Amino acid sequence: MLRRLGLLVAVAATLLTFTTVPATPAPPTIPAASAAAAVPLSQGKSVTASGTEGAFSARNAVDGEAATRWSSGFTDVQWLQVDLGAPATIRQVTLDWEAAYAKSFQIQVSNDAATWTTVHTTTQGTGGSQSLAVSGTGRFVRLYATERATAFGYSLWEFQVHGSTASAACGSTDAARGRPATASSAEGAFSAQNVVDGDPGTRWSSGFSDPQWLQIDLGAAKEVCGLTLDWEAAYAKSFQIQVSNDAATWTTVHTTTQGTGGSQSLAVSGTGRFVRLYATQRATAYGYSLWTFAVRTTTDGGSGGDVLLSYGRPGAASTSQSDQNCWECTPARAFDRDPASRWATSSTTGWTDPAWISVDLGATAQIDRIVLQWDPAYAKSFQIQVSSNGTDWTPIYSTTTGTGLKQTLQVTGTGRHVRMYGTERATPYGYSLWEFQVYGTGGAPNPAPPLPADPATPPRLVWSDEFDGAAGGKPDPAKWKADPGTGQNGELQYYTDHDNAALDGAGHLVMEARKQATPGKGCPPDPLTGSTTCQYTSARMNTGSTFQFTYGRVEARIKVPKGNGLWPAFWMMGGDFLTGRPWPYNGEIDIMEILGKDVKTAYSTVHAPAYNGGGGIGSPYRLPQDADFSDDFHTWTADWTSKGIVYGLDGRTVFTLDKDQVEATRGPWIFDHPHYMILNLAVGGDWPGPTDTTTPFPSKLLVDYVRVYQ
Repeated sequence: MLRRLGLLVAVAATLLTFTTVPATPAPPTIPAASAAAAVPLSQGKSVTASGTEGAFSARNAVDGEAATRWSSGFTDVQWLQVDLGAPATIRQVTLDWEAAYAKSFQIQVSNDAATWTTVHTTTQGTGGSQSLAVSGTGRFVRLYATERATAFGYSLWEFQVHGSTASAACGSTDAARGRPATASSAEGAFSAQNVVDGDPGTRWSSGFSDPQWLQIDLGAAKEVCGLTLDWEAAYAKSFQIQVSNDAATWTTVHTTTQGTGGSQSLAVSGTGRFVRLYATQRATAYGYSLWTFAVRTTTDGGSGGDVLLSYGRPGAASTSQSDQNCWECTPARAFDRDPASRWATSSTTGWTDPAWISVDLGATAQIDRIVLQWDPAYAKSFQIQVSSNGTDWTPIYSTTTGTGLKQTLQVTGTGRHVRMYGTERATPYGYSLWEFQVYGTGGAPNPAPPLPADPATPPRLVWSDEFDGAAGGKPDPAKWKADPGTGQNGELQYYTDHDNAALDGAGHLVMEARKQATPGKGCPPDPLTGSTTCQYTSARMNTGSTFQFTYGRVEARIKVPKGNGLWPAFWMMGGDFLTGRPWPYNGEIDIMEILGKDVKTAYSTVHAPAYNGGGGIGSPYRLPQDADFSDDFHTWTADWTSKGIVYGLDGRTVFTLDKDQVEATRGPWIFDHPHYMILNLAVGGDWPGPTDTTTPFPSKLLVDYVRVYQ
């Protein structure tokens, strides 16, 4: 909904600070041993609990923030469990209790969240900070509390799980993108290089004979863990995937005689500089043809792969910007692994050539990969340089045809310092990077917070509201909070404190827009009356203080109203919006928006700093036979993972967002962090336009259910 502010954040966008409000009372000081420990396996992972007290949700126990906490209901038995995303060997669990602690509890592990094995038990819990040495293996770890030490519930500042994952992580970056590709043959203009150009509309096609091969030079030996083959209709029935260090002696890591074509995602294991598809039997009378050949390698600390060396390391730059247009756009912002913060050269002294930004890795490192996520102010000509002392620099990469957006550079170099040295700007502005990531081995890396785990397959229902209850009942306060006040975007309604939201007794939530003046509440001038008193009331509510989550299948069954000026929506906002980060830097995911003046069209959209307002990335879509959305209930879904978002309507896909493609064509993807859900019915505004004499009041938005699967 905020997307229709008519604001498209440009190069000189304002970036406010992220403000964290401490909890009350203040948390205990974490002992030095706990504070110095490695980043827990549990930090940032999906977490659930038997119950929560108010805003003290389960996620607070694994957010790495000592000032936020989970609190349970005031009964025995209660539990808190975290999904590590993959099986792990558990060696230590640290519990940082608030005053309401457990006298008796167990620590349990499980591979399926159904059958649990106890690895620690006590009836003499002491509260405070407890560091428990345990031994067990599982994907899920649970605190199972059976006796409270106080009259209140159980409350934890932090629930930390330490150990090691059972296997190396397979990264999501395509290591083949932009690398040299060769083939046994090519048909016309369909060259081998087309499979690594990042364009899903170009392809390689071979000659019409067997065998044929296609190989990619990764630039250095990599531990290959996965591949994606996107076939054109001319696919391989029989083929092998092979790796090599010299492009002469090959080792087979995958073989099949039952190739299916289409998009094939293959899990493999092998190390080599070169990766080859060796095809021996065609499925058609034509040759072999691939749109994309993507290679994934073990990354971000995975065994045998390269490590993110630059996270949190000290940065320096020729100049940096800090003003009303780009506040605190300092070098550190490029090394924080936060794709919504950036470094920019000074607008008063830095929009000149040359300019640079560097990072101190803390010790000598072998550099093999650089990832640059550019703002629109990018470098046409630049070098990547390394240095042992921060003074004498050696180029390891150079280009005069920089493309901006996301660039993944395979390099080879050794040094403690790494620098981007820009010599020619692509715009009249300076240079600006959302992210400057350095990968390799050595250095003195700070462990980066773990990335969120994708939902299980198949996903499990983790949250729902079926809106069952007596007619006139209010939305469940443990799930939804009213969001009273005036809207944005030139809207004309005043959102009440649940006065306009109630259950209908038939399993539906009713959100009602009424023609009802609200004295003392100011809105934009009403086009019909000219009054600046809000002439309408309606409902808006969210799960910001009760349920936030990262990734999952979000589903809602909704019936929308019809009428000029009405604007129903089901959407999500990044949770950091509630703690001070301004829109659109928090990220917005719109699952459903419909304008009452055109109830045959629905919209799904995302908004970020580089694409927002009228420039958001989205798609309109319609029903079969051009049916009217307001005639019946329809089910909207958003399948949200680390790879992107797939939007669905009534069981069919209507729009797909691929994270890699967005980063390569539009700008940084900022949606890999907790979001919360919002339901509202707006009246008027810049996008839907005003009401008129034909607009029916009251108008009702009906919601049958909202569900989240992970």
